[in-house]
Amino acid sequence: MPEKKPTNITVVPQGGVVRNVLNQLKLIAKLMGDRRVNMFAKLIPVGALIYLISPIDAISIPFIGAVDDAALLWLSSYVFTELCPPTVVAEHMKELAGNMTAEEILHQDDVVDAEATDIKE
Repeated sequence: MPEKKPTNITVVPQGGVVRNVLNQLKLIAKLMGDRRVNMFAKLIPVGALIYLISPIDAISIPFIGAVDDAALLWLSSYVFTELCPPTVVAEHMKELAGNMTAEEILHQDDVVDAEATDIKE
């Protein structure tokens, strides 16, 4: 079996779940303060936060209630960022990401996770 040669591919660390959640919260905070975002879209995170801290819960089963709250927070953050203008979201993501371009951020779902193999001709 031929041995694999080391390659010069650099993998950027993703940061993990906690870092992604913190980046999402920072993004939402930046979008909430941006005047280019629709005022009605800004009601989504506010409503989710009010629901989270209110004593009224849709499902009062102990473990399911926590999952319900987490799902609502995730869904509201997703819907809010989708309703914001893509160029504004990309601009703020670029600030948070540091070295990524707005084009890379908009098309980051286009990355294919695969292995590379060198072929001798």
